[in-house]
Amino acid sequence: MPNQLDQHAINGMVTRYNAPDYDRWAAQIRRTGGCAQPVHLRGKVEYRDPLNGNLLHRYSTAGEPGGVLRLACKTRRASRCPSCAETYRADTYQLIRAGLVGGKGVPTEVAEHPAVFLTLTAPSFGTVHNRCERDGHVLRCRPRRKGGTCPHGLPVACNERHSADDSRLGEPICPDCYDHTGSVLFNALAPELWRRFTIRLRRVLARNCGLTVKELGQILKVSFAKVAEYQRRGVVHFHAIIRLDGPDGPTTTPPAWATLTHLTDAITEAATHVVVTTPEATELPARTLAWGSQVDLRTIATSGDLTEQAVAGYVAKYATKAAECVGTLDRRIRPTDDLDQLDIRPHARRLIAECLRLGALPELEDLRLTAWAHMLGFRGHFSTKSRAYSTTLAALRAARAEHQRTEHQITTGRLPFDDDTVLVTSHWAYVGQGLTTGEALLAAAITATRLPTAAQIEGRAA
Repeated sequence: MPNQLDQHAINGMVTRYNAPDYDRWAAQIRRTGGCAQPVHLRGKVEYRDPLNGNLLHRYSTAGEPGGVLRLACKTRRASRCPSCAETYRADTYQLIRAGLVGGKGVPTEVAEHPAVFLTLTAPSFGTVHNRCERDGHVLRCRPRRKGGTCPHGLPVACNERHSADDSRLGEPICPDCYDHTGSVLFNALAPELWRRFTIRLRRVLARNCGLTVKELGQILKVSFAKVAEYQRRGVVHFHAIIRLDGPDGPTTTPPAWATLTHLTDAITEAATHVVVTTPEATELPARTLAWGSQVDLRTIATSGDLTEQAVAGYVAKYATKAAECVGTLDRRIRPTDDLDQLDIRPHARRLIAECLRLGALPELEDLRLTAWAHMLGFRGHFSTKSRAYSTTLAALRAARAEHQRTEHQITTGRLPFDDDTVLVTSHWAYVGQGLTTGEALLAAAITATRLPTAAQIEGRAA
């Protein structure tokens, strides 16, 4: 079977390469940057003179290979398209770094504003296999002097020293003792917990300096950028850069009394006391959820281990990831899916099953646990920022598009008309997505990108 699949891919490559429209197809692939699952569009664009209606220019996909235009999927997920995810990662890096040292429209004076790197973790929902190193030595997983067993008859201790690629990392010591319900509900309400944290942070800052929140907003603004990261046990925690600015954001200086000490004290208090209550449902009493006891606050420096570049790179890396480390699916759970037959880790299977069970409760309908079961309940944005933190992804993409248009005009000459003074009408239809196995391998060779995985080749080719 593997030889048959390989031969099928080779035949597909040869067929595409020898096609009369290969050069045009290759040009489309280069423009997508090696996208693993390009979107296929069919349609046309017409440019007309707004005064007399005369046709100035027409573009139609009828002359394109297969009658479609291939565009990059622009996903942020590296598991789906490494090429587009790399573009997203680079943009996120520039966005985060601009908020720390300036650039991209942010003044360089922002580097003098108080800023910290914060990590908010989830509470414990049960003991899991972990790997801990100290002084270069790997420690035992869960040593217990007295040993013993849990109510289900399983040992509560694990004296192994797990390797970094051990498949048991993140798996519960006892699956039946683990609080899958709490884990799922925490993921679902983590965005709300973060929102309440930012509100309480501003209130604590205002109280500590003897002002109301409204008065504080007239002299001080709290700016942030954050990213969500999945732990192997299946819960999210947040990494965030929190910065103090003047009332108009990074272009203004915060008050002299707004120091790192004031910021760290307020963050610690807000993170310690903020809570969220889950909805009460049939046979499911309401519970109070809070951040984990570990609140990691670190100062961002110009040298050492936590520089501006290191922080920006760290945040950007996790902006392109999802729940892959937990061993779940990279797509939504379908009604026809049989959980027992899915190629996922046992712990992920239990968490998905709990999402589906809780999602069927009317009282929890607003949490949309069924729709986000593949994400183990988390339905928030992986990377977010406050409005005044720095530039935006839209601005970075617009600058890149403008650069590409400029380069196109330099290489092809002036356009026959001014785009700003014509009437543009367009008609587009989505007709599919993806590449065949042979096309995917050929595209990787053309663009010098990594070979796509089987899951990335599963796009719906037109």
